[in-house]
Amino acid sequence: MEIDAWLWWLIGATALGIALVVTAMPELGMLAVGAIGAAVVSGVFGGGAVAQVVVFAVISTAGIAVVRPIANRHRAQRPQFATGVDALKGRQAVVLERVDASGGRIKLAGEVWSARALDTDRAYEIGQEVDVVDIEGATAIVM
Repeated sequence: MEIDAWLWWLIGATALGIALVVTAMPELGMLAVGAIGAAVVSGVFGGGAVAQVVVFAVISTAGIAVVRPIANRHRAQRPQFATGVDALKGRQAVVLERVDASGGRIKLAGEVWSARALDTDRAYEIGQEVDVVDIEGATAIVM
């Protein structure tokens, strides 16, 4: 029993789809789409081996050329919404206990935090508003 070319292309597309899921490489998805295109050329239009390979190569290459820059751009972007301690950077806090280079306490986002002044020559008194510059462990660095 001989298997038609279009079925081989679909088997290849399925294998590439499985590999895509396992490895999360978008290029494999584009190769799978190219294989489906070649299967259509073979099964629906009766195209020969050369036409099938050309369609596979063109669709796969075009897909990779379009998807790769988009994927790289998304990978390079920072998340739109900061979470955790990153969300606290840049916020204002109120001094609860004098804050200087050796320490102190602030109220930040409704919670009491230990804090330290960024500038070792500065001290912030009770009631002053300070800006959170960074978080180191459980200590807010303020100015």
